[in-house]
Amino acid sequence: MTEQTESSTAPPGGIGGPPSPEDAYLRRRALRTGSAGPLLLTGLGVAYVVSGDYAGWNFGLAQGGFGGLAIAAALMGLMYTCMVFALAELAAVLPTAGGGYGFARRALGPWGGFLTGTAILIEFVLAPAAIAIFIGDYVESLDLFGLNSGWPVYLGCFVVFLAIHLWGVGEALRFSLTVTAVAVAALLVFVVGALADFSPGSLDDIPVDEGAFGASSWLPFGLLGIWAAFPFGMWFFLGVEGVPLAAEETRDPARTLPRAMAWAIGILLVLAALTFLAAAGARGSAALQDAGNPLVTALEPDGETTGLSRFVNYAGLAGLVASFFSLVYAGSRQLFALSRAGYLPRFLSLTSRRRSPYLGLLIPGALGFALAAATGNGARMLNVAVFGATISYALMLLSHIVLRRREPALPRPYRTPGGVATSGVAFVLALAALVATFLVDREAALIALGVYAVAVAYFAFYSRHRLVATAPEEEFAALAEAEAELTRD
Repeated sequence: MTEQTESSTAPPGGIGGPPSPEDAYLRRRALRTGSAGPLLLTGLGVAYVVSGDYAGWNFGLAQGGFGGLAIAAALMGLMYTCMVFALAELAAVLPTAGGGYGFARRALGPWGGFLTGTAILIEFVLAPAAIAIFIGDYVESLDLFGLNSGWPVYLGCFVVFLAIHLWGVGEALRFSLTVTAVAVAALLVFVVGALADFSPGSLDDIPVDEGAFGASSWLPFGLLGIWAAFPFGMWFFLGVEGVPLAAEETRDPARTLPRAMAWAIGILLVLAALTFLAAAGARGSAALQDAGNPLVTALEPDGETTGLSRFVNYAGLAGLVASFFSLVYAGSRQLFALSRAGYLPRFLSLTSRRRSPYLGLLIPGALGFALAAATGNGARMLNVAVFGATISYALMLLSHIVLRRREPALPRPYRTPGGVATSGVAFVLALAALVATFLVDREAALIALGVYAVAVAYFAFYSRHRLVATAPEEEFAALAEAEAELTRD
Protein backbone atom coordinates (compact mmCIF):
# COMPACT_ATOMS: atom_id res chain seq x y z
CA MET A 1 0.00 0.00 0.00
CA THR A 2 1.50 3.35 -1.02
CA GLU A 3 0.58 6.90 -0.24
CA GLN A 4 0.63 9.47 -3.00
CA THR A 5 2.01 12.34 -0.96
CA GLU A 6 2.12 13.66 2.55
CA SER A 7 -1.43 14.89 1.88
CA SER A 8 -2.92 12.85 -0.92
CA THR A 9 -6.61 13.63 -0.56
CA ALA A 10 -6.78 17.02 -2.28
CA PRO A 11 -7.54 17.16 -6.02
CA PRO A 12 -4.79 18.02 -8.49
CA GLY A 13 -4.37 21.65 -9.36
CA GLY A 14 -5.81 22.72 -12.69
CA ILE A 15 -4.27 24.95 -15.32
CA GLY A 16 -3.65 28.29 -13.75
CA GLY A 17 -4.95 27.00 -10.43
CA PRO A 18 -3.12 26.19 -7.22
CA PRO A 19 -0.57 23.38 -7.40
CA SER A 20 -1.75 19.96 -6.34
CA PRO A 21 -0.31 18.40 -3.18
CA GLU A 22 1.63 16.02 -5.45
CA ASP A 23 3.19 18.94 -7.34
CA ALA A 24 4.01 20.80 -4.14
CA TYR A 25 5.59 17.70 -2.60
CA LEU A 26 7.93 17.13 -5.54
CA ARG A 27 8.66 20.84 -6.05
CA ARG A 28 10.13 20.99 -2.55
CA ARG A 29 12.31 18.01 -3.51
CA ALA A 30 13.61 19.07 -6.93
CA LEU A 31 17.24 18.88 -8.04
CA ARG A 32 18.95 21.24 -10.48
CA THR A 33 18.52 19.63 -13.89
CA GLY A 34 21.00 19.85 -16.78
CA SER A 35 24.01 20.65 -14.61
CA ALA A 36 26.25 17.78 -15.72
CA GLY A 37 27.52 16.80 -19.15
CA PRO A 38 29.79 13.95 -20.32
CA LEU A 39 33.04 15.51 -19.07
CA LEU A 40 31.78 16.25 -15.56
CA LEU A 41 30.20 12.80 -15.25
CA THR A 42 33.35 11.05 -16.48
CA GLY A 43 35.31 13.05 -13.92
CA LEU A 44 32.79 12.08 -11.26
CA GLY A 45 33.22 8.38 -12.08
CA VAL A 46 37.01 8.62 -11.82
CA ALA A 47 36.84 10.81 -8.72
CA TYR A 48 34.84 8.19 -6.81
CA VAL A 49 37.73 5.77 -7.24
CA VAL A 50 41.03 7.60 -7.71
CA SER A 51 42.07 7.49 -4.04
CA GLY A 52 42.07 3.69 -4.32
CA ASP A 53 45.04 3.93 -6.70
CA TYR A 54 47.05 5.76 -4.05
CA ALA A 55 46.48 3.37 -1.15
CA GLY A 56 44.50 0.37 0.05
CA TRP A 57 44.98 -2.00 -2.89
CA ASN A 58 48.47 -2.90 -1.68
CA PHE A 59 47.13 -4.70 1.42
CA GLY A 60 45.94 -7.36 -1.01
CA LEU A 61 49.60 -8.30 -1.49
CA ALA A 62 49.56 -9.65 2.07
CA GLN A 63 46.57 -11.83 1.14
CA GLY A 64 47.54 -13.14 -2.29
CA GLY A 65 51.01 -11.93 -3.21
CA PHE A 66 51.65 -10.23 -6.56
CA GLY A 67 50.15 -13.01 -8.65
CA GLY A 68 47.11 -13.46 -6.40
CA LEU A 69 46.32 -9.74 -6.29
CA ALA A 70 46.95 -9.41 -10.04
CA ILE A 71 44.42 -12.15 -10.80
CA ALA A 72 41.95 -10.74 -8.24
CA ALA A 73 42.28 -7.22 -9.68
CA ALA A 74 41.79 -8.57 -13.22
CA LEU A 75 38.63 -10.45 -12.18
CA MET A 76 37.29 -7.44 -10.29
CA GLY A 77 38.09 -5.26 -13.29
CA LEU A 78 36.05 -7.67 -15.42
CA MET A 79 33.21 -7.54 -12.88
CA TYR A 80 33.12 -3.74 -12.82
CA THR A 81 33.38 -3.45 -16.61
CA CYS A 82 30.46 -5.85 -17.12
CA MET A 83 28.50 -4.15 -14.36
CA VAL A 84 29.08 -0.67 -15.78
CA PHE A 85 27.67 -1.76 -19.16
CA ALA A 86 24.64 -3.31 -17.42
CA LEU A 87 24.04 -0.24 -15.27
CA ALA A 88 24.44 2.04 -18.29
CA GLU A 89 21.46 0.30 -19.89
CA LEU A 90 19.40 0.59 -16.70
CA ALA A 91 20.37 4.25 -16.23
CA ALA A 92 19.24 5.05 -19.79
CA VAL A 93 15.90 3.33 -19.15
CA LEU A 94 15.34 4.75 -15.65
CA PRO A 95 17.23 8.08 -15.41
CA THR A 96 16.37 9.02 -11.81
CA ALA A 97 18.37 10.03 -8.75
CA GLY A 98 17.62 6.65 -7.20
CA GLY A 99 20.25 4.92 -9.31
CA GLY A 100 20.59 1.30 -8.23
CA TYR A 101 17.62 1.55 -5.88
CA GLY A 102 15.42 2.63 -8.78
CA PHE A 103 16.64 -0.23 -10.97
CA ALA A 104 15.95 -2.83 -8.27
CA ARG A 105 12.60 -1.24 -7.40
CA ARG A 106 11.42 -1.73 -10.99
CA ALA A 107 12.71 -5.31 -11.25
CA LEU A 108 12.44 -6.72 -7.72
CA GLY A 109 9.68 -4.71 -6.05
CA PRO A 110 9.75 -2.48 -2.95
CA TRP A 111 11.75 -4.94 -0.87
CA GLY A 112 14.38 -5.31 -3.59
CA GLY A 113 14.58 -1.56 -4.00
CA PHE A 114 14.94 -0.94 -0.30
CA LEU A 115 17.60 -3.61 0.22
CA THR A 116 19.61 -2.31 -2.73
CA GLY A 117 19.31 1.33 -1.71
CA THR A 118 20.29 0.55 1.87
CA ALA A 119 23.38 -1.36 0.73
CA ILE A 120 24.42 1.56 -1.49
CA LEU A 121 23.80 3.97 1.36
CA ILE A 122 26.03 1.93 3.68
CA GLU A 123 28.81 2.14 1.10
CA PHE A 124 28.50 5.86 0.45
CA VAL A 125 28.10 6.95 4.07
CA LEU A 126 30.92 4.81 5.51
CA ALA A 127 33.48 5.41 2.76
CA PRO A 128 33.71 9.22 3.23
CA ALA A 129 34.20 8.73 6.98
CA ALA A 130 37.08 6.34 6.28
CA ILE A 131 38.64 8.68 3.73
CA ALA A 132 38.43 11.60 6.18
CA ILE A 133 40.66 9.57 8.49
CA PHE A 134 43.10 8.88 5.65
CA ILE A 135 43.15 12.59 4.80
CA GLY A 136 44.09 13.27 8.42
CA ASP A 137 46.95 10.78 8.17
CA TYR A 138 48.24 12.48 5.01
CA VAL A 139 47.98 15.94 6.55
CA GLU A 140 50.01 14.73 9.53
CA SER A 141 52.64 12.93 7.43
CA LEU A 142 53.12 16.01 5.26
CA ASP A 143 53.29 18.24 8.35
CA LEU A 144 50.71 20.58 6.89
CA PHE A 145 50.10 23.57 9.16
CA GLY A 146 51.51 21.53 12.05
CA LEU A 147 48.25 19.57 12.31
CA ASN A 148 47.94 16.03 13.63
CA SER A 149 45.38 13.53 12.41
CA GLY A 150 42.30 13.83 14.61
CA TRP A 151 38.80 15.23 14.89
CA PRO A 152 39.68 18.86 13.97
CA VAL A 153 40.97 17.69 10.57
CA TYR A 154 37.96 15.42 10.05
CA LEU A 155 35.60 18.25 10.97
CA GLY A 156 37.37 20.60 8.58
CA CYS A 157 36.95 18.11 5.73
CA PHE A 158 33.23 17.75 6.27
CA VAL A 159 32.57 21.46 6.82
CA VAL A 160 34.53 22.77 3.83
CA PHE A 161 33.46 20.19 1.29
CA LEU A 162 29.82 20.03 2.41
CA ALA A 163 29.69 23.80 1.99
CA ILE A 164 30.76 23.46 -1.65
CA HIS A 165 28.07 20.84 -2.23
CA LEU A 166 25.46 23.08 -0.63
CA TRP A 167 26.48 25.89 -2.98
CA GLY A 168 25.32 23.85 -5.99
CA VAL A 169 25.85 20.67 -7.97
CA GLY A 170 27.50 22.36 -10.95
CA GLU A 171 30.08 24.04 -8.74
CA ALA A 172 30.62 20.80 -6.81
CA LEU A 173 31.22 18.69 -9.91
CA ARG A 174 33.58 21.25 -11.44
CA PHE A 175 35.61 21.33 -8.24
CA SER A 176 35.69 17.53 -8.22
CA LEU A 177 36.85 17.42 -11.85
CA THR A 178 39.71 19.84 -11.15
CA VAL A 179 41.03 17.93 -8.14
CA THR A 180 40.62 14.61 -9.95
CA ALA A 181 42.61 15.86 -12.93
CA VAL A 182 45.49 16.76 -10.60
CA ALA A 183 45.38 13.33 -8.96
CA VAL A 184 45.31 11.47 -12.31
CA ALA A 185 48.15 13.55 -13.75
CA ALA A 186 50.23 12.79 -10.65
CA LEU A 187 49.56 9.06 -11.06
CA LEU A 188 50.96 9.22 -14.58
CA VAL A 189 54.02 11.11 -13.32
CA PHE A 190 54.46 8.44 -10.64
CA VAL A 191 54.29 5.65 -13.21
CA VAL A 192 57.01 7.27 -15.33
CA GLY A 193 59.25 7.76 -12.28
CA ALA A 194 58.65 4.26 -10.87
CA LEU A 195 59.22 2.48 -14.16
CA ALA A 196 62.75 3.93 -14.23
CA ASP A 197 63.53 1.57 -11.31
CA PHE A 198 61.41 -1.34 -12.51
CA SER A 199 62.75 -4.85 -11.88
CA PRO A 200 60.70 -7.97 -12.75
CA GLY A 201 62.40 -9.85 -9.90
CA SER A 202 60.86 -7.47 -7.38
CA LEU A 203 57.32 -8.53 -8.20
CA ASP A 204 57.37 -11.96 -6.53
CA ASP A 205 59.65 -11.33 -3.54
CA ILE A 206 57.11 -12.28 -0.82
CA PRO A 207 58.16 -15.50 1.01
CA VAL A 208 56.14 -18.56 0.01
CA ASP A 209 53.81 -20.23 2.51
CA GLU A 210 54.75 -23.84 1.81
CA GLY A 211 51.63 -25.12 3.57
CA ALA A 212 49.21 -23.27 1.29
CA PHE A 213 47.59 -25.26 -1.53
CA GLY A 214 48.99 -24.23 -4.91
CA ALA A 215 51.64 -21.96 -3.38
CA SER A 216 54.43 -20.62 -5.58
CA SER A 217 56.56 -17.50 -5.85
CA TRP A 218 53.73 -15.84 -7.82
CA LEU A 219 51.05 -17.18 -5.47
CA PRO A 220 52.85 -17.22 -2.11
CA PHE A 221 49.61 -17.84 -0.20
CA GLY A 222 48.22 -20.39 -2.63
CA LEU A 223 45.06 -20.40 -4.67
CA LEU A 224 42.88 -19.29 -1.75
CA GLY A 225 44.94 -16.09 -1.64
CA ILE A 226 43.41 -15.06 -4.97
CA TRP A 227 39.94 -15.13 -3.45
CA ALA A 228 41.05 -13.37 -0.27
CA ALA A 229 42.50 -10.56 -2.42
CA PHE A 230 39.16 -9.83 -4.14
CA PRO A 231 38.15 -6.96 -1.79
CA PHE A 232 41.49 -5.24 -2.39
CA GLY A 233 41.26 -5.71 -6.14
CA MET A 234 37.95 -3.86 -5.84
CA TRP A 235 39.70 -0.77 -4.46
CA PHE A 236 40.89 0.10 -7.97
CA PHE A 237 37.24 0.48 -9.06
CA LEU A 238 35.04 0.84 -5.96
CA GLY A 239 32.48 3.62 -6.41
CA VAL A 240 32.32 3.98 -10.21
CA GLU A 241 28.83 2.48 -10.05
CA GLY A 242 27.65 5.72 -8.43
CA VAL A 243 27.57 7.71 -11.69
CA PRO A 244 23.84 6.97 -12.37
CA LEU A 245 22.97 8.77 -9.12
CA ALA A 246 23.52 12.00 -11.06
CA ALA A 247 20.86 11.11 -13.64
CA GLU A 248 18.34 13.81 -12.73
CA GLU A 249 21.05 16.48 -12.86
CA THR A 250 22.38 15.34 -16.25
CA ARG A 251 21.80 16.76 -19.71
CA ASP A 252 20.27 14.10 -21.97
CA PRO A 253 20.92 11.24 -19.51
CA ALA A 254 19.98 8.44 -21.91
CA ARG A 255 22.96 9.37 -24.11
CA THR A 256 25.31 10.99 -21.61
CA LEU A 257 25.34 8.42 -18.80
CA PRO A 258 26.39 5.36 -20.86
CA ARG A 259 29.12 7.37 -22.59
CA ALA A 260 30.50 8.81 -19.35
CA MET A 261 30.42 5.47 -17.54
CA ALA A 262 32.29 3.74 -20.38
CA TRP A 263 34.97 6.42 -20.42
CA ALA A 264 35.32 6.33 -16.63
CA ILE A 265 35.81 2.56 -16.39
CA GLY A 266 38.26 2.66 -19.31
CA ILE A 267 40.40 5.28 -17.57
CA LEU A 268 40.27 3.36 -14.29
CA LEU A 269 41.35 0.09 -15.90
CA VAL A 270 44.41 1.76 -17.42
CA LEU A 271 45.33 3.54 -14.18
CA ALA A 272 44.96 0.33 -12.16
CA ALA A 273 47.24 -1.70 -14.42
CA LEU A 274 49.93 0.99 -14.65
CA THR A 275 49.92 1.87 -10.96
CA PHE A 276 49.97 -1.73 -9.71
CA LEU A 277 52.75 -2.90 -12.03
CA ALA A 278 54.94 0.18 -11.63
CA ALA A 279 54.70 0.31 -7.82
CA ALA A 280 55.38 -3.39 -7.21
CA GLY A 281 58.18 -3.52 -9.76
CA ALA A 282 59.96 -0.45 -8.42
CA ARG A 283 60.23 -1.41 -4.77
CA GLY A 284 58.99 -4.99 -4.49
CA SER A 285 55.72 -6.51 -3.30
CA ALA A 286 57.10 -7.34 0.17
CA ALA A 287 57.87 -3.70 0.92
CA LEU A 288 54.44 -2.51 -0.18
CA GLN A 289 52.16 -5.13 1.41
CA ASP A 290 51.65 -3.21 4.66
CA ALA A 291 52.62 0.33 3.57
CA GLY A 292 50.18 3.08 4.43
CA ASN A 293 51.42 5.12 1.47
CA PRO A 294 52.57 2.56 -1.13
CA LEU A 295 53.33 4.93 -3.99
CA VAL A 296 55.62 7.07 -1.88
CA THR A 297 57.23 3.93 -0.47
CA ALA A 298 57.86 2.72 -4.02
CA LEU A 299 59.70 5.96 -4.84
CA GLU A 300 61.90 5.90 -1.70
CA PRO A 301 63.98 2.69 -1.84
CA ASP A 302 66.37 4.02 0.79
CA GLY A 303 63.70 5.71 2.86
CA GLU A 304 64.90 9.16 1.81
CA THR A 305 62.40 11.75 0.60
CA THR A 306 62.85 12.92 -2.97
CA GLY A 307 61.20 15.71 -4.89
CA LEU A 308 59.14 13.19 -6.84
CA SER A 309 58.01 11.26 -3.76
CA ARG A 310 56.95 14.47 -2.04
CA PHE A 311 55.00 15.55 -5.13
CA VAL A 312 53.21 12.19 -5.24
CA ASN A 313 52.50 12.49 -1.52
CA TYR A 314 50.71 15.79 -2.05
CA ALA A 315 48.93 14.35 -5.07
CA GLY A 316 47.75 11.45 -2.90
CA LEU A 317 46.08 14.01 -0.67
CA ALA A 318 44.38 15.46 -3.76
CA GLY A 319 43.18 11.97 -4.72
CA LEU A 320 41.70 11.44 -1.27
CA VAL A 321 39.95 14.80 -1.43
CA ALA A 322 38.49 13.97 -4.85
CA SER A 323 37.10 10.64 -3.66
CA PHE A 324 35.82 12.07 -0.37
CA PHE A 325 34.09 14.90 -2.19
CA SER A 326 32.42 12.71 -4.82
CA LEU A 327 31.35 9.99 -2.37
CA VAL A 328 29.63 12.63 -0.24
CA TYR A 329 27.72 13.61 -3.38
CA ALA A 330 26.72 10.00 -4.10
CA GLY A 331 25.55 9.36 -0.55
CA SER A 332 23.42 12.48 -0.50
CA ARG A 333 21.67 11.57 -3.77
CA GLN A 334 20.94 8.01 -2.68
CA LEU A 335 19.53 9.26 0.63
CA PHE A 336 17.55 11.92 -1.24
CA ALA A 337 15.92 9.36 -3.55
CA LEU A 338 15.05 6.90 -0.77
CA SER A 339 13.58 9.71 1.31
CA ARG A 340 11.61 11.28 -1.54
CA ALA A 341 9.93 7.91 -2.19
CA GLY A 342 9.13 7.40 1.51
CA TYR A 343 11.56 4.57 2.26
CA LEU A 344 13.33 6.88 4.72
CA PRO A 345 11.91 9.90 6.59
CA ARG A 346 10.60 12.33 3.99
CA PHE A 347 12.12 15.49 5.42
CA LEU A 348 15.57 14.21 4.42
CA SER A 349 14.77 14.90 0.74
CA LEU A 350 13.93 18.59 1.08
CA THR A 351 16.05 20.78 -1.19
CA SER A 352 17.27 24.34 -0.80
CA ARG A 353 16.77 27.30 -3.13
CA ARG A 354 19.93 26.15 -4.94
CA ARG A 355 18.35 22.70 -5.41
CA SER A 356 20.73 20.90 -3.07
CA PRO A 357 19.35 18.22 -0.70
CA TYR A 358 20.74 20.03 2.32
CA LEU A 359 19.58 17.59 4.99
CA GLY A 360 20.69 14.69 2.80
CA LEU A 361 24.14 16.25 2.92
CA LEU A 362 24.28 17.47 6.51
CA ILE A 363 22.91 14.42 8.34
CA PRO A 364 25.14 11.79 6.67
CA GLY A 365 28.01 14.26 7.05
CA ALA A 366 27.39 14.55 10.78
CA LEU A 367 27.16 10.77 11.06
CA GLY A 368 30.37 10.29 9.07
CA PHE A 369 32.24 12.80 11.19
CA ALA A 370 31.02 11.14 14.39
CA LEU A 371 32.16 7.71 13.18
CA ALA A 372 35.56 9.02 12.10
CA ALA A 373 36.14 10.91 15.36
CA ALA A 374 34.91 8.06 17.57
CA THR A 375 36.74 5.16 15.93
CA GLY A 376 39.71 6.44 13.95
CA ASN A 377 39.61 3.07 12.16
CA GLY A 378 39.42 3.87 8.47
CA ALA A 379 40.28 0.36 7.28
CA ARG A 380 37.40 -1.19 9.23
CA MET A 381 34.90 1.34 7.91
CA LEU A 382 36.06 0.74 4.34
CA ASN A 383 35.61 -2.99 4.80
CA VAL A 384 32.04 -2.40 5.98
CA ALA A 385 31.52 -0.19 2.91
CA VAL A 386 32.87 -2.93 0.63
CA PHE A 387 30.45 -5.44 2.13
CA GLY A 388 27.51 -3.13 1.45
CA ALA A 389 28.80 -2.50 -2.06
CA THR A 390 28.96 -6.19 -2.98
CA ILE A 391 25.37 -6.74 -1.83
CA SER A 392 24.19 -3.83 -3.97
CA TYR A 393 26.15 -5.12 -6.97
CA ALA A 394 24.49 -8.53 -6.81
CA LEU A 395 21.02 -7.00 -6.54
CA MET A 396 21.56 -4.44 -9.32
CA LEU A 397 22.90 -7.08 -11.68
CA LEU A 398 20.02 -9.38 -10.83
CA SER A 399 17.71 -6.47 -11.69
CA HIS A 400 19.27 -6.19 -15.14
CA ILE A 401 18.74 -9.91 -15.75
CA VAL A 402 15.14 -9.83 -14.48
CA LEU A 403 14.17 -6.79 -16.58
CA ARG A 404 15.68 -8.32 -19.71
CA ARG A 405 13.62 -11.47 -19.13
CA ARG A 406 10.40 -9.88 -17.87
CA GLU A 407 10.26 -6.76 -20.06
CA PRO A 408 12.05 -7.56 -23.33
CA ALA A 409 10.06 -4.89 -25.20
CA LEU A 410 11.00 -2.10 -22.76
CA PRO A 411 12.47 0.81 -24.81
CA ARG A 412 16.24 0.75 -24.25
CA PRO A 413 18.13 3.75 -25.67
CA TYR A 414 21.33 1.90 -24.82
CA ARG A 415 21.72 -1.88 -24.73
CA THR A 416 24.39 -3.77 -22.79
CA PRO A 417 26.85 -5.55 -25.11
CA GLY A 418 26.33 -9.27 -24.56
CA GLY A 419 23.02 -8.76 -22.74
CA VAL A 420 22.35 -11.02 -19.76
CA ALA A 421 25.56 -12.95 -20.37
CA THR A 422 27.48 -9.80 -19.48
CA SER A 423 25.46 -9.06 -16.34
CA GLY A 424 25.53 -12.78 -15.45
CA VAL A 425 29.33 -12.83 -15.37
CA ALA A 426 29.35 -9.77 -13.14
CA PHE A 427 26.65 -11.27 -10.89
CA VAL A 428 28.69 -14.42 -10.22
CA LEU A 429 31.83 -12.39 -9.50
CA ALA A 430 29.88 -10.06 -7.18
CA LEU A 431 28.68 -13.04 -5.13
CA ALA A 432 32.27 -14.33 -4.95
CA ALA A 433 33.45 -10.91 -3.77
CA LEU A 434 30.69 -10.83 -1.14
CA VAL A 435 31.86 -14.13 0.34
CA ALA A 436 35.48 -12.97 0.15
CA THR A 437 34.75 -10.11 2.56
CA PHE A 438 34.22 -12.71 5.29
CA LEU A 439 37.70 -14.09 4.57
CA VAL A 440 39.29 -10.67 5.10
CA ASP A 441 37.28 -9.00 7.89
CA ARG A 442 34.46 -11.03 9.37
CA GLU A 443 33.73 -8.41 12.02
CA ALA A 444 33.19 -5.72 9.37
CA ALA A 445 30.76 -8.00 7.53
CA LEU A 446 28.83 -8.65 10.75
CA ILE A 447 28.65 -4.92 11.48
CA ALA A 448 27.16 -4.32 8.04
CA LEU A 449 24.64 -7.11 8.60
CA GLY A 450 23.67 -5.52 11.93
CA VAL A 451 23.01 -2.17 10.25
CA TYR A 452 21.00 -4.02 7.62
CA ALA A 453 18.88 -5.73 10.27
CA VAL A 454 17.93 -2.39 11.85
CA ALA A 455 17.07 -0.91 8.45
CA VAL A 456 14.98 -3.93 7.47
CA ALA A 457 13.00 -3.71 10.71
CA TYR A 458 12.27 -0.01 10.04
CA PHE A 459 11.06 -0.78 6.53
CA ALA A 460 9.03 -3.85 7.50
CA PHE A 461 7.14 -2.23 10.36
CA TYR A 462 6.87 1.37 9.22
CA SER A 463 8.01 2.86 5.94
CA ARG A 464 6.78 0.24 3.44
CA HIS A 465 3.24 1.30 4.36
CA ARG A 466 4.02 4.97 3.65
CA LEU A 467 5.66 5.02 0.23
CA VAL A 468 5.10 8.00 -2.07
CA ALA A 469 3.46 6.89 -5.31
CA THR A 470 4.37 10.08 -7.19
CA ALA A 471 8.13 9.70 -6.65
CA PRO A 472 9.76 8.97 -10.05
CA GLU A 473 11.01 5.50 -9.12
CA GLU A 474 7.58 4.52 -7.78
CA GLU A 475 5.83 5.91 -10.86
CA PHE A 476 8.07 3.83 -13.13
CA ALA A 477 7.21 0.72 -11.12
CA ALA A 478 3.48 1.49 -11.06
CA LEU A 479 3.45 2.02 -14.83
CA ALA A 480 5.16 -1.33 -15.35
CA GLU A 481 2.59 -3.06 -13.13
CA ALA A 482 -0.31 -1.44 -14.99
CA GLU A 483 1.11 -2.47 -18.36
CA ALA A 484 1.57 -6.02 -17.09
CA GLU A 485 -2.08 -6.15 -15.94
CA LEU A 486 -3.28 -4.93 -19.34
CA THR A 487 -1.21 -7.61 -21.03
CA ARG A 488 -2.73 -10.31 -18.81
CA ASP A 489 -6.24 -9.03 -19.47
